[in-house]
Amino acid sequence: MDHIGSCFCGAVEVKVTGSPEAMGYCHCRSCRSWSGGPVNAFSLWKPEAVRITAGSQHVATFSKTEMSQRKYCAKCGGHLMTNQTLGLVDVFTATIPTLTFAPGVHVNYAEAVLPMRDGLPKLKDFPAEFGGSGELVAE
Repeated sequence: MDHIGSCFCGAVEVKVTGSPEAMGYCHCRSCRSWSGGPVNAFSLWKPEAVRITAGSQHVATFSKTEMSQRKYCAKCGGHLMTNQTLGLVDVFTATIPTLTFAPGVHVNYAEAVLPMRDGLPKLKDFPAEFGGSGELVAE
């Protein structure tokens, strides 16, 4: 299945194909600051499943660290996606309105400022497969 989304002003269009590899919430300070909220909803996709189909000339990149390149629309500032060193692309979940968001995990919950008692696993940082401790924390 294909999902089409866009930035805030609609100048940049993004198409994702298939299903995400994972969905969840990130509570790290960096994601909270970038999203402008107390938590960030993510959807991780294989790079070949993500395409900018319109407005690529308006896409700008900000790299706070070497671990990620955050993509946004230079016209409106609307967030689009983050290319990560994990080999996956985090497409801003709000950017793809037709995607049914089905979170499976909370990452970086040790930094949480908004407790979420939803029964999902809460990881202190990242899964061990992605270089984290894989350690669970209490809700």
